[in-house]
Amino acid sequence: MRKFAPLLFLFLAACATVVSLRLDDRFGLPDPARFDRFPVLANASAPDYWKEVRPILDQRCVSCHACYDAPCQLNLSSYAGLTRGANTDVVYSSIRLLADPPTRLGIDAATTVQWRQMGFFPVLNERVSTPEANRVGGVLHRLLEMKRLNPGPASGPLPDDAFDFSLDRAQMCVRAEGLDDYALRHPARGMPFGLPPLSGSEHQTLSRWLEAGAPYQPPAVLPANVQLRLADWERFLNGDSLKEQLMARYIYEHWYIGHLYFDEMPRQFFELVRSRTPAGQPIDLIATRRPYDDPGVERVYYRLQRMEASSVAKKHMPLKLDAARMARLRGWFLAADYPVGDLPGYAPEVAANPFVTFRALPVDARYRFMLDDAQFTLMGFMKGPVCRGQVALNVINDHFWVVFVAPDSKETKLMNAMLDAAMPNLRLPAEREGSIGPLTWRQYARLENQYLEAKSAVLAKFASKDYLPAPDKLWNGDGQNPNAALTVFRHFDSASVLRGLVGERPQTTLLLGYPLFERMHYLLVAGFDVYGNLGHQVATRLYMDFLRMEGEQNFLTLLPLKDRQAVLDHWYRGRSEPHIRQFADAAAFFPKESGMRYRSQDHLGELYAELRARVEPVRERNLDWSANGWSGREVAQFQRLNQVRGIPASVLPENSLLSIRYPDGRLRLISLVRNSAHSNVAELFGESARRLPQEDTLLALNGVVGAYPNAFYTVDVAELANFTDAIARLGSEDDLIALTDRFGVRRTDPRFWPLSDAIHAEWRRSAAQESAILDYSRFENR
Repeated sequence: MRKFAPLLFLFLAACATVVSLRLDDRFGLPDPARFDRFPVLANASAPDYWKEVRPILDQRCVSCHACYDAPCQLNLSSYAGLTRGANTDVVYSSIRLLADPPTRLGIDAATTVQWRQMGFFPVLNERVSTPEANRVGGVLHRLLEMKRLNPGPASGPLPDDAFDFSLDRAQMCVRAEGLDDYALRHPARGMPFGLPPLSGSEHQTLSRWLEAGAPYQPPAVLPANVQLRLADWERFLNGDSLKEQLMARYIYEHWYIGHLYFDEMPRQFFELVRSRTPAGQPIDLIATRRPYDDPGVERVYYRLQRMEASSVAKKHMPLKLDAARMARLRGWFLAADYPVGDLPGYAPEVAANPFVTFRALPVDARYRFMLDDAQFTLMGFMKGPVCRGQVALNVINDHFWVVFVAPDSKETKLMNAMLDAAMPNLRLPAEREGSIGPLTWRQYARLENQYLEAKSAVLAKFASKDYLPAPDKLWNGDGQNPNAALTVFRHFDSASVLRGLVGERPQTTLLLGYPLFERMHYLLVAGFDVYGNLGHQVATRLYMDFLRMEGEQNFLTLLPLKDRQAVLDHWYRGRSEPHIRQFADAAAFFPKESGMRYRSQDHLGELYAELRARVEPVRERNLDWSANGWSGREVAQFQRLNQVRGIPASVLPENSLLSIRYPDGRLRLISLVRNSAHSNVAELFGESARRLPQEDTLLALNGVVGAYPNAFYTVDVAELANFTDAIARLGSEDDLIALTDRFGVRRTDPRFWPLSDAIHAEWRRSAAQESAILDYSRFENR
């Protein structure tokens, strides 16, 4: 067969060419510019894009086709993504030796013609627009029709030999010219892939719209009161003084990943971009690989650009812009009296190091800015524009807490005072851009070691009764900000960040101060390139090891000196010897005692209790069952679920959604999060060998937590105790299948889409700004 393979390839290529010529003969040559001429009009009977078509795309297609991890890069969350089409190149690659050119929707090309030049092919018909041509020549129409003709089974799991749902499965990106052959070989692979078909009315609406030529008009003009808010913020971000310009650059490099909104129009989001043009003129976007790269213009203008794409949970990071926030920014950055003599440049060795770039800005202002929305800042490490964060995420535990040094503490003042001297040691791998090699991280290990030696010496020298590490020195949100403490849940290659301390005992805890928090942002967000080469990705991952361990050692200073090493050794069972002594020797990191007076024998448990007490006044309301209307009986079952440990927890999927139905028709949501235990997370490879399933835990959380649900379970409220019993008895894959048979809603279940719609509706009702479209590409098939 191998010797005939080249002949087979040539035969198939020839067949595709023949089909292409046949389409050209029937419908003319493709015209990609057809979709660059807005509005794309059709007859009056065509379905309306915004009222009829976009809701179906959001509810049935965007769940798998959004952001960089969309199959074949086909992003259906906006009309621009639909007309851009698909591409065979894989964005997430662990073997890339050279950085790829970025293909960011809305950034790296402005027209369909330009996307074609970058290797994208159409999924809409680009030949003459007739109903027949739009049916035959449109990939999307053909794949929807394939699903209608071959809807698949209505129960049980799908056959593994026909459907591959693995994370790094081979992509099959089919052009219109190859669809006849594809349909013959894979008739069950229509769209939605591996999920139930559209309803008859949904299919008819999309078909009529596609046959009409996919007509579209831009969204309606923004209301006058929203335009006023936009103008206010663009004036604020584009002041002429050097102080204002430097402040705006700092804000942009932290907010460019956000979905910004106003109370006047809460579900319309905006993104902060760099433009060549000032307010009042159309935005002329400056497209650079990283937010701090040279813009190539003398003056940058920071503009708020309306987002047309639907919000998807894996990258949705809402942030409200209002008068109170602007007042805080003015107070931190502009009211203080400090000079800005010159604006920093954009050379990589400068721009990649925020301590150099923003040296003139008060450190206290920078730290308070990051703390003000610490959840947003930390969430960028896991979400942000990259959508899927395995490079950053296999370096963290599945369940950990994050607390912060108080901005006005003596430690913060000491660290701020030594920043100037420490700057050369706080360089980050992104300064090397695409030239970084896999071993370059050793250079940064030396720099980290030098920084830690200096930091440890300073803290030890000035340790006294005025400053000894203790919970009362931690930030308490100033008594009103629920960002004072955070809980992070890792779900393999994604993660969630909740405000408040969740769970009785996390797997580990990080204590962050300004230098560490800032470095994390510039390593994992501003400086991370999803299109970067293998060396960049490995160096990023290894450097994050240093930052995580520094945060953990910061936390251990709160324990009695004699306890620290045992806790550290437990967190890092079986790891190889670290290159930095302070990460192996707790006493070398900080050789002084804690400032906390302990009264029990369980010092770690007592410390966790003190942390909870410290931030209790600003505890997030969503974490309290009774405050959210759950009955005592229901809470009792959730508490039982929270006690599930070991093998029963390990059998469950990592992230499940439990829908609880009530006799009056209401539906409420609980997230079941499995926290996978590891002997340590300090190794780059062999994660499965370090798994400790006997130490896994389960947490039931109010509402939706996580962007990629692995399973749906649905129960009548009267059956909740029986469901909990079944969870507690899990011991094998067969038990999980039995649980799914009884309570689950599989990929094939006719209830899948109605339940999906109900879940999204309830999420919007209970968390209007945070809700977005879930991703079903990790939904299990068992």
